[in-house]
Amino acid sequence: MTASTLQKSAPLSLTITGKTDERTARVLTADAVAFIADLEARFGARRAKLIEARAERQKRFDAGELPDFLPETADIRNKPWTILGTPADLKDRRVEITGPVDRKMMINAFNSGANVFMADFEDASAPTWANMIDGQINLIDYADGKLTFNDPSNGKSYALGEKTAVLKVRPRGLHMLEAHAELNGQPISASFFDFGLYAFHSAAKLLDRGTGAYFYLPKLESHKEAALWDDVFAYAEAALGLPHGSLKATILIETLPAAFEMDEILHAMKDHIVGLNCGRWDYIFSYIKRIGKNPAYLLPDRAEVTMGKAFLRAYSLLLIKTCHKRGAHAMGGMAAQIPVKNDEAANEAAFNKVRADKEREAANGHDGTWVAHPALVPVALEVFNKLMPQANQIIRKREDVTITAADLLEPHQGQATEKGLRENIRVGVQYIEAWLQGKGAVPLYNLMEDAATAEISRTQIWQQLYHGAKLDDGRTVDRALVQSLYDSEMAGLKEALGTETLENGRFKDAGKLFLDLVFADELAEFLTTPAYGLIQ
Repeated sequence: MTASTLQKSAPLSLTITGKTDERTARVLTADAVAFIADLEARFGARRAKLIEARAERQKRFDAGELPDFLPETADIRNKPWTILGTPADLKDRRVEITGPVDRKMMINAFNSGANVFMADFEDASAPTWANMIDGQINLIDYADGKLTFNDPSNGKSYALGEKTAVLKVRPRGLHMLEAHAELNGQPISASFFDFGLYAFHSAAKLLDRGTGAYFYLPKLESHKEAALWDDVFAYAEAALGLPHGSLKATILIETLPAAFEMDEILHAMKDHIVGLNCGRWDYIFSYIKRIGKNPAYLLPDRAEVTMGKAFLRAYSLLLIKTCHKRGAHAMGGMAAQIPVKNDEAANEAAFNKVRADKEREAANGHDGTWVAHPALVPVALEVFNKLMPQANQIIRKREDVTITAADLLEPHQGQATEKGLRENIRVGVQYIEAWLQGKGAVPLYNLMEDAATAEISRTQIWQQLYHGAKLDDGRTVDRALVQSLYDSEMAGLKEALGTETLENGRFKDAGKLFLDLVFADELAEFLTTPAYGLIQ
């Protein structure tokens, strides 16, 4: 079945409310729009029910229930089976670089020396209509071998090198809607919009080039959500005339419930999956969000919540064991450090932290890792080349690892401090302000931050307020203290950035949203949902 056939057999009316011009016309062709409409019509209601199921499950968590392994899927966990297989160009993924779908940044990432580049429509990109459309144009040009850029600011030209990273694309999460595309008067799934346009325009071309359309799928919470994606992949393959199993995904295990269903998630997508990834920052956010009302799981400053301890260590080890048992890649987490200009000592200290983190991952059995900046690619490569000279470590089954439900829930120990509170306020507000201006990957204090950091910042303060947490100096975290520290941090930013920057930017909107979220009676699912209404 072709997309043209789909258009004739499915008279669906997808209304585009975003600005249209010659550029959008390249992406939103009649057949492409028909394909997106068909995906929404077939799978949209099922997606919505799965999002509702998250809310129902949250009610049980709030009442004291804790995540656990599912008794009804024990057979899947206990029986021997493996995934269908991994394409040749994804067998060695030792260093993956991630970044937004900005054209120049994409070219730099492709040329960085990394094995894989993940072009991110999700947490590293603010979902303005222009950003989303431009990103799709960039993907089309990549598939056509025409991805170049001439920078008008400095006259430099950018082009792909002879050897480039393999492309993976991360669409927006299942919870998000695309407000500029409506079916029957309702916004459609942002996931289907991003996935569908890329698959429609580029999958066949990439297969002809000896690669394929490969994806990262974010923020899944259950194997039923993975099963939805599997059906979407299978249907897209049939509709677009692609071989079954040619669309491949790596799923980010970045929610607490998903950690208890890793076998089931791999099984649900076994024909279309190649691995799982430790999405560490979103995982901390999810841990707070899902069980944060329980006082036993109150977390200390986020600087204390590190990968080598407690629930983060447990989930990383279980992910490796689970993936390798099923023949899948177990990908490590992000190194967000960026070079420190004009301070060699600080730069070397930052890189040493990255080396230690990557050594832990490679030694534990991860098959690769993430970095956020091209300068970190050789640092991570050096570690993995030394500790993993072969393409991957799937042969290491880690049968010595035993992880219980209690291990996956064990909170990190440490203290809450004024410094930690201030950092959450300062980073959270500045990130949201940049996001509202259309920037999703934001350099702050020598780290490349994305939406997950802001999510941790605001949920951690919300949790501290909810429980009346005690700081290390004995003070209680209450509304008055948070407001006082917020006022102090905004005054500090005004002094550091200048009055004009604060007044001409979107700091007022960002600050209001941040405080609304931390002072809310109930914890909001995602800050990007209300923030989206401020950028449309």
